[in-house]
Amino acid sequence: MPNDIYNNVLITGGSGMLAQALIRALRARGIEPTAIARAELDIADPHAVAAVINRIKPTLILNCAAYTKVDAAEQDEPTATAVNATGAAYVARIAAANLARFVHFSTDFVFDGRAQRPYRTNDQPSPVSAYGRSKLAGEHAIVNSDYDPIYLIIRTAWLYGPGGPNFVQTMLNAARAGKPLKVVNDQTGSPTFTHDLAEATLNLIDANARGTFHVTNSGQTTWFDLTRAILEEFDLKADLAPTTSAEWKQLRPNSAPRPAYSVLDCSDYERLTGKTLPGWRDALHRYRLALSSG
Repeated sequence: MPNDIYNNVLITGGSGMLAQALIRALRARGIEPTAIARAELDIADPHAVAAVINRIKPTLILNCAAYTKVDAAEQDEPTATAVNATGAAYVARIAAANLARFVHFSTDFVFDGRAQRPYRTNDQPSPVSAYGRSKLAGEHAIVNSDYDPIYLIIRTAWLYGPGGPNFVQTMLNAARAGKPLKVVNDQTGSPTFTHDLAEATLNLIDANARGTFHVTNSGQTTWFDLTRAILEEFDLKADLAPTTSAEWKQLRPNSAPRPAYSVLDCSDYERLTGKTLPGWRDALHRYRLALSSG
């Protein structure tokens, strides 16, 4: 990968959790990206997208702009689709017109969760939620476009990190407030630290990766066992009890269905880059250190 790919890096959704991790990883390499927050750029507005990209003329676009309110999307799928599909396509189209590399982030939610083994990149998606459908529509809009973007789609899962709302922080806040925790124990996935995803993204770019890749921390766990690990890592006590997805749905009927099993097979990443992905438990430890260091 020629170094000039990093000459002019644009990050959309630039104030979010993943964007902040990418900014950190790029700065560690001496690269100062242009990060544009949603308040400055609504990617669902094609004229705004064209104006920003044509002005900045980036060599690389990291599209972190996304509608991520999984439960809210069930009641407002058009808005989720406008950002996650239509908006992503707008950015990819203008990227192609400017000959810029385009990196887009997708999700384990494109799968239905019925698999008995980690999902490979070529497994057939079948989302069970509005959010998952909107993200899959974004993938299709990029892959099947007629404007030939130089694209990289990275599917990830169970994302957490400094600088944004996430499950780990929600559990920490609840435990510190003395609230009882009832957590689903029949959904399995791979918690993924934004710092590790950011480093892996740059590794893929360095390796001139194109197409679709899966990137998560290695290993798997349930939300309940993740919560136990959070309490252990942060030396907290809480009244923690398991529940089922069905029981949770009864309590919160408007919540979105989640895949029961959404572990992603990341072997394509490891083959191409020659690097292994850190384990999720080690990542949780480094998240605590990142929070304590400010």
